[in-house]
Amino acid sequence: MRSLIPHMFSRSRRNLARWFTLSMGSILVIFATILYFLEAKEQLRAFDQELYNTTQLMAAGVEDGLYQEQQRISLEDVPILGGEALPFDNKIIYARWYTPKKQLLQFFGVTPSEQLNNKLGFQTIELSDRNKQLRQLTVPVFQDKQLIGYLEIAASLAPVEETLWSLRLFLIVGVPIALSLIGLTGWFLGGMAMQPIRQAYEQLQRFTADASHELRTPLQAIRNNAQFALLEPIDPSQQQSSLENIDQIAESMGMLISDLLFLARNEGQLKLETLKLVNLVSWLEALVEEYTHSAKAKNLEFTSQFPEQLVMLRINPDLMWQALTNLLSNACRYTLSGGRVCLRVFFESRWVVIEVQDTGIGIPEADLPHIFERFYRVDSVRSRHTGGFGLGLAISQQIVQVHEGQIIANSRLGEGSTFQIKLPFTPTSSP
Repeated sequence: MRSLIPHMFSRSRRNLARWFTLSMGSILVIFATILYFLEAKEQLRAFDQELYNTTQLMAAGVEDGLYQEQQRISLEDVPILGGEALPFDNKIIYARWYTPKKQLLQFFGVTPSEQLNNKLGFQTIELSDRNKQLRQLTVPVFQDKQLIGYLEIAASLAPVEETLWSLRLFLIVGVPIALSLIGLTGWFLGGMAMQPIRQAYEQLQRFTADASHELRTPLQAIRNNAQFALLEPIDPSQQQSSLENIDQIAESMGMLISDLLFLARNEGQLKLETLKLVNLVSWLEALVEEYTHSAKAKNLEFTSQFPEQLVMLRINPDLMWQALTNLLSNACRYTLSGGRVCLRVFFESRWVVIEVQDTGIGIPEADLPHIFERFYRVDSVRSRHTGGFGLGLAISQQIVQVHEGQIIANSRLGEGSTFQIKLPFTPTSSP
């Protein structure tokens, strides 16, 4: 089963990376396609504008008497541009001048037909023999609002093609590289996204395994005692002892189940209606009285130190009572006879600190980072003997966290332990 977990999460990570790459890659391809067509449109628009400007210059340079000539002459022999150079330099493939009746009058370049048959405006012409495209513009020319002829010129689209080819080459090389980077990013982000889920799943698996182990032991004990009680003949006192053991084990299991349900239910923050404004010092007095008697029974010295000023906090009294009870019970349980347990309240910056300090057996440094984990025991034999399940500190931590507070532990082996519950305190906490 454990070997399937890495495979399952690796497959999920691959699926996340794949879908991320497909979605982002699709957006990238669509964006690149739109960019290409927009650039092609802009390049053609600029080319057409330059071609149109050239026709205006050529039309302005035509002399009035030129239209009256009936013979064909080369346009290169006529000063139709007034001596100015074409903006396209030598890129003009041909130029043609037609009379108002669309009869050819002058031309240079490719030999045209006698009659103007092309539509007015821009046209793209394919030259199959030269394997290139031309952009042709045919415009009417007016003088004093009178049509005096038609001018038709064409230029090679090679500059536009070169620019677009460079853009295509960039996209052909850049898009696959970008897709590869997107895939790597998706794999990395998929791992980051799956990490909390994987940790939660592993914690749930450990929690389930630990809970199953904890329940298996008392269930086996109940079964053994029940089988012993069913033996015949049996001493009534032994039967009574077996039944008492069953009752104690069932009670212990009930406590374990209650703790598990508490941990499962009390997640996140507490609702406002569950919080009450309490006088912290007065509220703790009842806890001090209870544990003073318990400490005397174990020959322990129990002391308390509270501030003189009023300390009002909004807490859930029942939950916070359980958190402090867990800490005080552990302090009394693991402090040897003649030791001391102290409950203090003091201020630290914006926190109200409730501190439980003991002179008990302490916690090894290697175990200290793990003591708030569920079912974790510093000494499993000792904890089982004293009746602990390893859930008390986990419950206390969860209670403090839902109050938006912190719980901190400091300890030295053989010298004792100190647990601090830090709860946020602001002027609004006190009336």
